[in-house]
Amino acid sequence: MRTVPIWVDKVHTRDNSEQQIYDLCFSADGTQLIAAAGNKVLVYEALTGTLLHSLKGHKDIVYCVAFAKDGKRFASGGADKNVIIWTSGMEAILKYSHNDTIQCVSYNPVSPILASCSSNDFGLWSPEQKNVQKYRVSSRVCSCSWNDDGTLLALGLANGTISIRNRSGDEKSKIERPGGNQSPVWALCWNINRSDQAEMLCVTDWGNRTLSFHLTNGKQIRSEKPLGFNACRIVPYRHAGGDYLLVCGSSRQCQLFSSEGYALGSIAECSKWVWATATKQNSTVVAVGSEDGTVGCHQLIFSTVHGLYKERYAFREHLTDVVVHHLLTEEKVRICCRDLIKKIAIYKNRLAVQLQEKLMIYEQQEGEQLHYVIKERISQNFECSLMVICTNHIILCHEKKLQSVNFQGVKEREWTLDSPVRYIKIVGGPANKEGLLLGLKNGQVSKIFLDNPFPVELLKISVPIRCLDLSSSRQKVAIVDDNNTCSVYQLSNNELICQEPHANSVAWNIHCEDMLCFSGQNWLNIKASNFPCHQQKFQGYVVGFYGAKIFCLQGYSMTTLQVPLSAPMYQYLDRKLYREAYEVACMGVTEADWSQLAHESVNALELEIATQAFQRIQDYKYLELMESIANQKRLGGPQANINHNVFIGDILAWQGKFNEAARLYRKCGRSDKAVALFTDLRLFDQAQEYLSGDSTVERMTILKKRADWAQDIHDPRAAAEMYLNAGEILKAVEIIAANGWTSMLVDASRKLDVTDQASTLRIISDHLRRLGSVQLACDILRRLGDTTALAAALVECGAWTEALTLAKQIPDLSRNVYLPYARWLAEQEQFIEAQQAYYEAGCLEEAERVLNTLAMNAVALNKYEDASHFFWLFAKHRLQLAAKTDLSNEALKHITQFHALERKSSAYYAYQAIHRFTNEPFTSSLPEALFNMARYLLHETLHGPLTGISQFAVVYSLMKHAKTLGAYKTAKHAVTLLQNLKIPVQFQESVDLAVLSIRAQPYQDAEDLLPLCYRCSMSNPLYNPRGNCCIHCGENFIFSFISFEILPLVEFYIEEDISAAEALQLIKTEPPKATNDLRNGEDYQLYENDKQSTDPFSSYFYSHQLRDQTSKIILNRDALLRLKPTEVIVCRWPSPLPSQYYRNFLPDVALKHCKHCNKIFHADDYELHYLQKNQCPFCRSSRSSPTF
Repeated sequence: MRTVPIWVDKVHTRDNSEQQIYDLCFSADGTQLIAAAGNKVLVYEALTGTLLHSLKGHKDIVYCVAFAKDGKRFASGGADKNVIIWTSGMEAILKYSHNDTIQCVSYNPVSPILASCSSNDFGLWSPEQKNVQKYRVSSRVCSCSWNDDGTLLALGLANGTISIRNRSGDEKSKIERPGGNQSPVWALCWNINRSDQAEMLCVTDWGNRTLSFHLTNGKQIRSEKPLGFNACRIVPYRHAGGDYLLVCGSSRQCQLFSSEGYALGSIAECSKWVWATATKQNSTVVAVGSEDGTVGCHQLIFSTVHGLYKERYAFREHLTDVVVHHLLTEEKVRICCRDLIKKIAIYKNRLAVQLQEKLMIYEQQEGEQLHYVIKERISQNFECSLMVICTNHIILCHEKKLQSVNFQGVKEREWTLDSPVRYIKIVGGPANKEGLLLGLKNGQVSKIFLDNPFPVELLKISVPIRCLDLSSSRQKVAIVDDNNTCSVYQLSNNELICQEPHANSVAWNIHCEDMLCFSGQNWLNIKASNFPCHQQKFQGYVVGFYGAKIFCLQGYSMTTLQVPLSAPMYQYLDRKLYREAYEVACMGVTEADWSQLAHESVNALELEIATQAFQRIQDYKYLELMESIANQKRLGGPQANINHNVFIGDILAWQGKFNEAARLYRKCGRSDKAVALFTDLRLFDQAQEYLSGDSTVERMTILKKRADWAQDIHDPRAAAEMYLNAGEILKAVEIIAANGWTSMLVDASRKLDVTDQASTLRIISDHLRRLGSVQLACDILRRLGDTTALAAALVECGAWTEALTLAKQIPDLSRNVYLPYARWLAEQEQFIEAQQAYYEAGCLEEAERVLNTLAMNAVALNKYEDASHFFWLFAKHRLQLAAKTDLSNEALKHITQFHALERKSSAYYAYQAIHRFTNEPFTSSLPEALFNMARYLLHETLHGPLTGISQFAVVYSLMKHAKTLGAYKTAKHAVTLLQNLKIPVQFQESVDLAVLSIRAQPYQDAEDLLPLCYRCSMSNPLYNPRGNCCIHCGENFIFSFISFEILPLVEFYIEEDISAAEALQLIKTEPPKATNDLRNGEDYQLYENDKQSTDPFSSYFYSHQLRDQTSKIILNRDALLRLKPTEVIVCRWPSPLPSQYYRNFLPDVALKHCKHCNKIFHADDYELHYLQKNQCPFCRSSRSSPTF
């Protein structure tokens, strides 16, 4: 970095004394510079320094000026306490005042708001407002600055405080600098924090003489950087993507700092304090104003500091950072040096960075790409014009002298040359013995080695050297001289190979010895060997050539340019240099170029080059030809000439010259290749001409090819017939089946032998099944005797009737048939039939899963009758399992589950009416029936609730109907139960009214509602904590499963030695007529001491009433014989459950017994329901359905 003064002006007062410059600013377009000098505002032309205007309007010293971002106006303020608004035409349009001296002014960057600050307040003015809004401050405002988006205004006060305000003037945060009143803040500005791109406030004060950084909330970031002088002004400076700071003050100079606060260099020096500096937007121009009256503009020149080694490019960014860029992978790494970078050099895994006072050596970590660590630090300031790095040395160049310095800073060797060195290129070599190529101002090209003190002169030209490069084999050197001529020399004899004009830089291709590129006059030239140059438009300097990629320096940035190398490749092809053309193509050409190279190589019989080229474009057909030719060439021997002719024939065939190829094949004795050629071309008649006398195989091959051709031209019937004649049965079958010709399939199957061609017959049967001819497919499978496949065919085609018949005939196929049948039924939503099919298939768990899922889904959908039915089927399934189980424990487990499922089924059956009562507006059930159902469910759920059954609904129904029927005691008990239940909101009012009504009734139930036990003839309470049984004798109540009234039935048992069949026969026998016993004066006799009575139940009750009323009633043969058949109901259960026997104590009450579920009903209710639905109310079985 260096500065060049553009212009300087010295301002004097009338008495010729120095006029102090307090402030500067550029106009929005950068064409004018405004300066505050004495009581005048001076306007300069920024480019030339011509004084355009001297504006008079202030009566005292002008301290500050500021230009609006829109360029329409600017403002000035001074010791006369006035702020004047000037137009861009230099006319004063507005003046307003403060109570004290105006210290600073600043325009908002996004709006026309002007902030003006004095010793005791600050004001905000905008053209839209008539009045200036002023705000008091605790101390004099020394500096102010708006942030980039114009939302925050920072004020630096004389008491060391920074106040951050919004656009309304409200204080958002406050920063207090150490030292208080001793640390006035005379300079501050907003800048961008480079690490996170957030806004930060840069602050300087006179007490601490430091530069500090703060966030918008006042929090300090980074450590303070010492300045060593009093800063009067700090201004952000942005250039080439970097954010910098311009700081001036008592140091008598304007200095450039990095955004982190590191000093980078001086821009201008004056004899006295520098009070003002300003920057021109998007420019490198900096204006400086000093206490000695000096006003000037200076140009900052940022030179490119970089280094390149092959594909690695290191360059300086933001003056303090080094970026290493891998030009091929586009990977980058940044190294922050926190100091001004003066020189950069890179070589292999070494990187050298020269700072202002030291030299840093970095080394790349092994195994990690672009990760550099510090290897050495040399604390010396080297003065040099060029610098390169080797493995263990730094080479410094200054004019004619070169020095070799090791990494400890010790000079090891020095070379003095005849002329100043203009260009250095390191050409590699062993460590500590590397070689360097030098281009001198006197046209000399020299070479030095680190271990040799004597330079070696290679050649000399008459013009100073600007740039040079060495070819990859180090046999040629390319030189660009001051006449912009690129010359190529052969180093072995210093022969000039070629010369090209209009060059400013040159680079050899690393991968190609005979190719280089050079740039000049906005053209990029690529030269191969001695061929003419290939040109394309280009701006910049060529610095590297890597395959098809050219590294170009354009301005401050390095770019990678992908160039096609088609032109050099065709230049080699034109001269039949196929190997060189292939090497150029490998570096980067288009697919079309590869194809051209491949075909020209084939025509020239360069088979190796052709093969590699065809591999590149993945032309597998030509690669197959190349492989065939290579195999023939490997045979060698006496047939080499014939193979060569065959190879020529193959090439002719590939080129479409079929007749010539066929004649050449016949000449070589390879008529088979001619036949194959014409067969592939479907020229079957011409193929016949080249057949030998006895070639049955070839004739069959032609016939197959002809069939293939017939298929391709969409003549499938002819193709199928040809395949059949050629013996290709499978191909013929596939064609016939694809066209659905069932009769041809059957005809083909009849011609096949079952023993030898069973697999083909199976394929034909599969096709017939797919075509819907199941019976024909089955006939073939019957011929094969494959019953398993026959069953699978029937199942696959959905012929369930035939499949089920076959499964009944062959039980081993039951699972193969019933399992898919069950799944099909499930898909058809016939779940009941599906579970039965699962049962038949032996998938017991699947059958139970279906039933359980159906039941629980029905519960979830409030379909309780369906749930009852599914649980009943589930219970029957468990009972069937118990009958099939030989183990007693397993059978007992199934029986226990049967009883549990049967109780669930009964409960859900009863709950359906309760659910309808509570959830529907109308119900067909009588109050007495609903009352009985509620009692039944309440007793059934004493030992635990059932899923889906609302305990509230049961108790609520019981309460409502108990109240209606006069069972007030039961109703009050229901109210008590409701207190422990959660009542739905919609029932709350109804429950409350019912509770009030019930509490007014007596605590008793109507006697006609009390259930009677027909065994002990005693009444029972309506609520029985023991459940649905007699509270006295424990006899289980038998309910009619429509009205749920207690039936007049008493269960009795038979003696163990009586079988079920004998007991049924005895019951069906008419009882003998009874005789009177005058001794007792009774109409019956006790069954005691070998005496008989007319009624066995009466004698049993009489004999047990003084002993145990809860014991079972067990009858012997004689007692069974006395029972009337019309009074006995027998419930038959399948084994292992015993049958149940009930005695009807009220023969006048007609009862109906369902033999399918063993539920008992009032005959009238049952008949009415059966007439309506033709099924049992509980199990849904008709009278024709099979029983257990």
